Amino acid sequence: MGVERTVDIAVIGGGLAGLTAARQLRRDGFDALVVEARDRVGGRTLNHPIGSGKIVEVGGQWVGPGQDRVLALIDELGLETFPTYTTGRHLFEYRGKLRRYRGRIPLIASAALLDAYIGLQRLDRMSRLVPADAPWSAARARQWDAETVESWMRRNLHSEIARRAITMVCKAVWAADPADVSLLHLLAYLNAGGGVDSMIETDGGAQQTRIVGGSQRISIALAERLGEHVLLNTPVRKIEQTQGSVVVHGDDTRILARRVIVAMSPALAGRLVYSPALPADRDQLTQRMPNGSVIKTMAVYDTPFWRADGLSGQVTAATGPVKVTFDNSPPDGNPGVLLAFLEGGDARRLGRYPVEERRDIVISSLTRFFGSAAATPIDYIEKDWSADEWTRGCYGAFMPPNTWTEYGPALRAPIGRIHWAGAETATVWMGYMDGAIRSGERAAAEIAALVAGDRKPTAVI
Repeated sequence: MGVERTVDIAVIGGGLAGLTAARQLRRDGFDALVVEARDRVGGRTLNHPIGSGKIVEVGGQWVGPGQDRVLALIDELGLETFPTYTTGRHLFEYRGKLRRYRGRIPLIASAALLDAYIGLQRLDRMSRLVPADAPWSAARARQWDAETVESWMRRNLHSEIARRAITMVCKAVWAADPADVSLLHLLAYLNAGGGVDSMIETDGGAQQTRIVGGSQRISIALAERLGEHVLLNTPVRKIEQTQGSVVVHGDDTRILARRVIVAMSPALAGRLVYSPALPADRDQLTQRMPNGSVIKTMAVYDTPFWRADGLSGQVTAATGPVKVTFDNSPPDGNPGVLLAFLEGGDARRLGRYPVEERRDIVISSLTRFFGSAAATPIDYIEKDWSADEWTRGCYGAFMPPNTWTEYGPALRAPIGRIHWAGAETATVWMGYMDGAIRSGERAAAEIAALVAGDRKPTAVI
C-alpha cells in the first residue's frame, strides 16, 4: 500500500528553496508537505565527513556580505560562521610561471591588467541596465541576448589574460564556458549579485564566510523543525491539475493538494510529466536551461602545510584543468584541506575518466602549485554533480543565447495551481543559497496572497 496524503500545499524538493517555502507556508497557517526524492535534505548542499566529527562541503558552501536572507536564517537557527582562510599570499599561474601576490589581483603586465580591469568594469556598468527581475525588458536585451560571453570578449578584449579572466568568472559562477552563456544572462547575474567584485571576491565577497559544521546544516535544521512534514525517498513523477486541486504522483505515493510548489532546477522540473501539459513557452524554457558541469574535489593532508610557507591556499591558474583552489580546512585548521574545482568543459572531459586517473590529475595540479608536500594526501574526496541522479549538474542553471528574451517571462509565472521556486528563479543573488531562500519565500507569498481568507489555519511552526 502506497502513501496517500491530503495537504494544503505540496512542495517538491527538499533543498533550501523548498524547505524555506514550506516553513513560511506553515507559519501562514497552511498544511505544507515537502516531498524529496533523495534520502536527505539539502539539495545542492552536502556535507562529507572527514573524521573526528569534522566535515567538508562537497556542494555549495559560501555566504557573504549582502546575502541578508541566508545570513539571517543562519543566525535564527543558532548556527555559527567562520571566515574563509585568506592569510598569506595567493598564487597566480600564467604561461607556466607561478607568481605570489597579495590583495585582489596579481602583478602582471600593465597593458593586460588594464585590459582586464576595463573589461570587468564595462560589464559592471552594462549590468546596471539589466533589471534582474526582467532581463528581457532591458533596452538592449535582444542585442545582448543574441551573443555569447565568448563572442563579446573576443570583440572587446585585446589581451589573452583579460579573456582568461572573464572565462574564469564564467566557470566560477556557472561551471560553464563563455561560449555557452548568453551575455544578457551574465549581465542579469551581475546585477542580481551586486557586481563582479561582490560575486568573485573572498574578503568582502560571496566567498567570504563558511558555516561551522557545513552548509547542509541549514537544511537539516529546517527539516528538523518541519518534522513529519518532510517526506524523503519519494521521487515525484507526475503533477496532475484538476479544476480545484493538484495531484502529485510518485512511484507509490499520491498526494492531493490545493497547490504545488516545484522547487527544482528548470531542467529537472522539465522531466516531470504534467497533466494537462505545460504551456509551450514554459516547456521550451526547461529545454533551454542546462545545469553547469562541475566536479568538486578535495585533497586532505595531516596539516595545512601551505600556511607555513606563507600561502593562503588560493590559486588562480590561466591554464590546466584545475584553475581555482581554496584552503577548505575546518575552523581549527586540522586537518589541512585543499579544494580544487573542475568546471565546464574540463569537468565534462575528466568526468569520463576513471576516478583514479582524475585523482592523479588533480593531485598533479596541486603539486605544481604547492610543491611535493601536496603529492601525498591522506584522503581524496570528490563529487561529480552532473552524475548525481537528482541534480544533474551544478552550480545551477544558465541561459544560452536567445533564451531570456524568448522565454524569460515563463521562469517564475505560475501555471494554474503550479508555482516555481529554486535559486535560478531569484531576482537577488540568483543562483546562490541566498537566492534559493528568497525564491522559497516569494513562492510562499504568492500562494498566501492568492488564497488569503480562503481557509482556516491548520498548522503553525
